[in-house]
Amino acid sequence: MSEALRLTEALIARRSVTPEDAGCQALLAERLTRIGFHCEWLHAGPADFRVTNLWACRHGTRPGMALALAGHTDVVPPGPLERWASDPFVPTYRAGHLHGRGAADMKTSIAAMVVAVEEFTAAHPQHTGSIHLLLTSDEEGPSVDGTVRLVELLRQRGERLDACVVGEPTSVQTLGDTVKNGRRGTLSGRLTVRGVQGHVAYPQLARNPIHSFAPALAELAATTWDEGNEFFPPTTWQVSNIHGGTGATNVIPGELVVDFNFRYSSQSTAEGLKARVHAVLQGHGVEHEIAWTLGGEHFITRPGALSEALVAAIADETGVQAELSTTGGTSDGRFIARICPQVVEFGPVNATIHKVDERVAVADVERLKNIYRRTLERLLA
Repeated sequence: MSEALRLTEALIARRSVTPEDAGCQALLAERLTRIGFHCEWLHAGPADFRVTNLWACRHGTRPGMALALAGHTDVVPPGPLERWASDPFVPTYRAGHLHGRGAADMKTSIAAMVVAVEEFTAAHPQHTGSIHLLLTSDEEGPSVDGTVRLVELLRQRGERLDACVVGEPTSVQTLGDTVKNGRRGTLSGRLTVRGVQGHVAYPQLARNPIHSFAPALAELAATTWDEGNEFFPPTTWQVSNIHGGTGATNVIPGELVVDFNFRYSSQSTAEGLKARVHAVLQGHGVEHEIAWTLGGEHFITRPGALSEALVAAIADETGVQAELSTTGGTSDGRFIARICPQVVEFGPVNATIHKVDERVAVADVERLKNIYRRTLERLLA
């Protein structure tokens, strides 16, 4: 069994359901300390949601790039255990795959990164630049006491990274087919539409918030927010929840609550989107208020040293020509981009992430480790 596969097993076996780390980072820190890394801990969050963060760094003997590898040790809950073919926290092999919660998202990536660093530093003890690992147990949770806290600490210290690879599972059909070189922004809103409750038989004595919002909803759903650009698809607006009514069939509700979300490109801004939504609602005379949540601003890494090194490493190891993409949801890359001009994401096939019987191809574990090591060699050797 390869060292990367053995470490992946050890991480999967730790029940690190967010925000728990369950000893994953301590295991990794012990290995990193042995090869010359200085490790720091940052614990944050309330007592009932304590987050564990690890910042580890090793400086080479010559000037060069400050390169980070980043990821999260927490996983989502497994869901109904009876639906799993095997215990989600007992690493299990079937049909050429390693099964377990976190196998794809993203304990394999973390194990591959650490073993890649071990191999690289052993082969290149006098490497240039510096290597950093940034790990959190709050990526699958609210993401308020994890990577964002570490980034703020580094910003206060005046530390800056030149490049960062986040180990998110980006591959779609086969390992190496997709590298994320940016992410769209995410902006959510909870809209409350005010009406006047009353009896359905006397609508003249009431004001139905559902009726008053309906024309505005139609306009918002039909709006073209922007056309996107060479890096991002057009901005989208989607309703995720809508609720109005008391449960009775003879009562006009006095309030309507609507949850919605923007996934926006670099052609739009959060403030601009907010203003446009309010303008539509005001134009239809909708009495309303909105509680906004900015989940993350967009970021983009234009093709350059980092993406070229990673894409070349993928081609060398797998023969696959990776595509740069900005599709999908958000990641902690949005925080790291605040102190790092080059941020990309790359990891295993994502077809089973957050699902029952999550798994990773056994053959991909060693290949992923080799890709990370090859990237280190291209940038720091």
